[in-house]
Amino acid sequence: MGAQKGKDLLLKLDDGTGVFVTVAGLRARQLAFNAETVDITHAESAGRWRELLAGAGVRRASLSGSGVFRDGQADAELRETFFEGAIRTWQIVIPDFGTVEGPFQIVSLDYRGDHAAEVTFEISVESAGAIAFAAL
Repeated sequence: MGAQKGKDLLLKLDDGTGVFVTVAGLRARQLAFNAETVDITHAESAGRWRELLAGAGVRRASLSGSGVFRDGQADAELRETFFEGAIRTWQIVIPDFGTVEGPFQIVSLDYRGDHAAEVTFEISVESAGAIAFAAL
């Protein structure tokens, strides 16, 4: 896989009908997958090396990004989703890699405005259930 344009990583939100709509023009974004470990090391572990229990830890995905809103409707949609504490179905498109889809909750929504520039925002979402991955 060759280098990809960062702008091609898209954040989309289910509009309630199963159709995913790009909600914002993200200029910077990061997607992270994490898994906690379950340590099962005991007195007879070989060479006193740590042992882990396969498949037992909690897994999660988080996405953060910053940018500008596409329009007032996208701004209102994200703001309402945040204030309701709603868990919605999101889709993250990673070019030449695949699509991550599942329930996420907005955990942070920040706005910023500089005197001689546009209003920007930062958003962070955390997974709230099983996440599906589909390779391209």
